[in-house]
Amino acid sequence: MEEARVALVTGAASGLGRAVAERLSREGLRVVASDRDPGGAAVAEAIGGAFVQADLADPAEVWRLAVEAGKAFGRVDVLVNNAGFQHVAPLERFPLDVWQQMQQVMVTAPFQLIRSHMKPMKERGWGRIVNMGSIHAVVASPYKAAYVTAKHALLGLTRAAALEAGGTGVTVNAVCPAYVRTPLVERQIADQAANLGLDESEVVERVMLEPAAIKRLVEPEEVAALVAFLVSDEAGAITGGCLPVDLGWTAR
Repeated sequence: MEEARVALVTGAASGLGRAVAERLSREGLRVVASDRDPGGAAVAEAIGGAFVQADLADPAEVWRLAVEAGKAFGRVDVLVNNAGFQHVAPLERFPLDVWQQMQQVMVTAPFQLIRSHMKPMKERGWGRIVNMGSIHAVVASPYKAAYVTAKHALLGLTRAAALEAGGTGVTVNAVCPAYVRTPLVERQIADQAANLGLDESEVVERVMLEPAAIKRLVEPEEVAALVAFLVSDEAGAITGGCLPVDLGWTAR
């Protein structure tokens, strides 16, 4: 019987990361869930996985995560770089320390984890890396300069890594959803309302949903389903992609 593959999912304590961890577990993968929130331990326990608590804002913690994730089940076959956060503010008032932290968590930490796990994936002749992008990897919105910059950079990292991994059995892709029904998005509504001078209901209708063809939020499980396909054997011909789950946002 073939041994189950092992997936490392960052930001797995809640929201999209939790949905991905749960879906991959249902697909038969052993999951190493990671988050700075100790609540991720309950997610890992529920799916029979392992938990590594780590704050990706600290580069030393990322290197430790890379090592401990590999030890949990002996290797890492699938890497899902999902961890991220949002801060909404005008550029002229955007805190430099928050800017730097966002680039570390959403660009440098994925680079560190790819750097750690791509070589053994290549040596085994099989691997899947999925970076959680956003529609903001391809379009921009006001008051989100740090997030937009990070997601654009993450897409560039995805494409470069895909080219380097070509022909080795390792694929690298970015999944780029629109607004997903998660705690991260819910926290943005009040911030956006304050910055734009709108009611919170107007933020949902005029900012989050107005550009979309389908007028609703994306469900976490819909994104997790795409991730599950990308890490399967059947997706071996897909690499370097920015795959939208965007309700038609970028069709304009």
